[in-house]
Amino acid sequence: MGRPNIVFLVLLLPSIYLNSFVPSTDDTIGDLKKLIAAQTGTRWNKIVLKKWYTIFKDHVSLGDYEIHDGMNLELYYQ
Repeated sequence: MGRPNIVFLVLLLPSIYLNSFVPSTDDTIGDLKKLIAAQTGTRWNKIVLKKWYTIFKDHVSLGDYEIHDGMNLELYYQ
């Protein structure tokens, strides 16, 4: 039994779909930001991921933030 294939939708104009990204609960927000940076051609440390008023920290895992399949995140560039 393998890990499920999780698809993240990050809101940005235009929208970014991170297909075939198979994270574990141990992957960090920083890992996700590096993947987004590779697809958008931006620097990963300039990307800010948020959900409502919560700014996700780079060193915290996806599992700690309970980020799951189909979750919408806000993407900002600073």
